Amino acid sequence: MFVGRRSCWRQLQASFFRLLFIPTGFPVRSVDMQRPTDNVTVRQGDTAVIRCYVDDKVSKVAWLNRSNIIFASRDKWSLDPRVELVTKGQLEYSLRIQKVEVYDEGQYTCSIQTKERARTSQVFLIVQVPANIYKVSEDITINEGSNVTLTCLASGRPDPMITWRLLNPSAEPLDGEEYLDISGITRTQAGRYECKASNDVASPDVKYINVIVNYAPLIKDTQSSDPQVGRTGALQCEASAVPKPEFKWYRDDKRLSNRQGISIQMMGSRTLLLVSNVTEEDYGNYTCVATNRLGVHNASVFLYRPGTANNMSGAAVISQSLWLLLGSLTCLLLKC
Repeated sequence: MFVGRRSCWRQLQASFFRLLFIPTGFPVRSVDMQRPTDNVTVRQGDTAVIRCYVDDKVSKVAWLNRSNIIFASRDKWSLDPRVELVTKGQLEYSLRIQKVEVYDEGQYTCSIQTKERARTSQVFLIVQVPANIYKVSEDITINEGSNVTLTCLASGRPDPMITWRLLNPSAEPLDGEEYLDISGITRTQAGRYECKASNDVASPDVKYINVIVNYAPLIKDTQSSDPQVGRTGALQCEASAVPKPEFKWYRDDKRLSNRQGISIQMMGSRTLLLVSNVTEEDYGNYTCVATNRLGVHNASVFLYRPGTANNMSGAAVISQSLWLLLGSLTCLLLKC
């Protein structure tokens, strides 16, 4: 029943259109039916003006969208308040659509009937929509070595292009579109990821994802000390880890704690062991241990007797050189 009523209404529209006459003297410059369709491109929310100019006397003129009459002469058939006729004197018969939406896209026809023949000017309205990121991964915390997929979905007309960057100092582009796959993520790949969607309709839409990579502690720096007897010795140990490491100090197999003569300080990723009023028994090897829930790492730190630190360092260099020489000779003998 509804379809039948719609068909009847369209037939009625067509009948009225055929019967409509424009007063003589209303000239229109029309385009031959063989002329290719022109395009008018407008951004969503802006105003579109579809032009139709006049120069010959006509008997009928109208604007149609698809098969629907919008204007017949100066009579408005459309119920859309955004649509209006633009007529500058008798030289223009254009259509203006305010606050354009996607559903306005399509073919518009300026139909003209002269005494000689019917002519039409056809324009295809293209509605562009700025890029909009509507789904993006949330901030994530993951263990080193795991596989990660970051998501960035965007809409727009035309379809937006999606690019990725890791905002480290270089911020070089990454290979990925809607999905950025990272296999076996490392600690150097942690940071703030930028997803940018652009289609040149408006400024790009940008979203950010923070990626935290957990990894086991790695002691990257130690500082030994060579205080004189009766002075204070300071041993330092620095480690990188996520989550932040916890530190422990050992002398032989005995864990050290804050007590008379011993002070342990924690400063984020560093720890400081202070030995006050040093005695002969205090000299020797101390062990710094860094731990978090992913692992443990330890390193030796020394409280040297004055004057022995350089000798021990020199001995270590000589020992390392001897091992390198021995390795080279072995490689030559085995022809490796």
